Amino acid sequence: MSNASLTSKRTTDLSRRNFLKTSTLAAAGVATLGAPSILAQAKIPIRAVVIGAGGRGTGAGQNFLEAAKITGVDAKIVGVADAFQSRIDGCLNEWKKAGVEIPAANAIAGLDSYVKVLQIPGVNYAILAGPPGFRAPHFKACVEAGVHVFTEKPVAVDGPTCRMMYAAAELSEKKNLKVAAGTQRRHESNYIETIKRLHDGMIGDIVSLRVYWVNGGPIWHRGLSGETDLHKQVNNWYHYIWLSGDHICEQHVHNLDVANWVMKDHPVRCWGMGARQQLGDKPGEIWDNFAVEYEYPNGVRMFSYCGQITRKWSSVSEAVHGSKGWSNPGGSISVKGGEGYRYRGQHRSGYVQEHVNLINAIQTDTKLNEARQVTDSTLTAIMGREAAYSGGDNVEWEAVLNSKFQYGPEALYTDASKMTWGSFRTLRPPMPSRHDILRDPPVVAVA
Repeated sequence: MSNASLTSKRTTDLSRRNFLKTSTLAAAGVATLGAPSILAQAKIPIRAVVIGAGGRGTGAGQNFLEAAKITGVDAKIVGVADAFQSRIDGCLNEWKKAGVEIPAANAIAGLDSYVKVLQIPGVNYAILAGPPGFRAPHFKACVEAGVHVFTEKPVAVDGPTCRMMYAAAELSEKKNLKVAAGTQRRHESNYIETIKRLHDGMIGDIVSLRVYWVNGGPIWHRGLSGETDLHKQVNNWYHYIWLSGDHICEQHVHNLDVANWVMKDHPVRCWGMGARQQLGDKPGEIWDNFAVEYEYPNGVRMFSYCGQITRKWSSVSEAVHGSKGWSNPGGSISVKGGEGYRYRGQHRSGYVQEHVNLINAIQTDTKLNEARQVTDSTLTAIMGREAAYSGGDNVEWEAVLNSKFQYGPEALYTDASKMTWGSFRTLRPPMPSRHDILRDPPVVAVA
């Protein structure tokens, strides 16, 4: 990338950086564990729907209800949607233990259920927790309906869904909608206080970063269950690129997001590698390990590692190295020859605090919109994935963002509510030299 193009990139991203700074400060401002002045102003009833009733949707609904108690707001879950009735039944059984009852008419199954549940009278808050491949069209529908959104991460799986997210994010800002993302570290006081000190220069200039989501074992696999290709894929969604984005997106996006937060920016290019080793011949497309080197506009490198293989060593963490010291941005700073820092304050679960912050932003009309920043972090993961898949030596941000290749069915990009349980191809697990979506035409291998 030329110096001129980098200068242009920095200029076009200026408003984005200002936005990120503003939204981060807003989140920090309401992250205080005790905020009676805010609680006293809480007047707007919240009527929420959950779109995606699997484990995360069930848990996010419970987190929302806990946040409602903390804020003292009149908040209820009034509807739930999922592609599968069985997921809805399991979710409702869990919520029933907490005294939550959803009318049968408001528990809606089907690929178009996300549109129907948003039509429930009074809905003003949506929790998006379905498979990531559906996130962009679900978010777009929420914004068009004028609903505040909590969206799980990641929010896209390829260039076209990233572009859909950025467009919907812009519209959400124009509508003054509040949006919080499931990158919960941004809502945890230990991260907020530590990264504030990094931004204040406590370890000098940032020299490099390391980020890890290395599991000590494999992710779940549901096998092939369903009558059609699409049914089987959505049921086993983690193992298909168009549905999960691969685990570098679905999990590792958390750590990549922390690095972008520290840098107040996103990388501009990367190169990487990885493999599908222990998944073997199990049905699916994804890999089980990645190693990617990213470069930020100022030349700083980030080293990224993620894996879902059985191994002795594992780590889910981030590290920042500076000219004067180093930091675990989750709560500690070491300074060469000087006094360090360790967070010793109160700590509330980020899964709950992100809903507390969103509810309070709605009540006080405080600016909180994380749609762009979570899309930036998602695209960071996608860029790393494509660098590894293709074996390319210099995969750039703009090329991935503007790529035309669609990993999912056509209807996902035009009107996901029109999708049906039909046939859809499965890709062979990507192999460098045999997979490159940035070529013209794209090179992919179909199973």
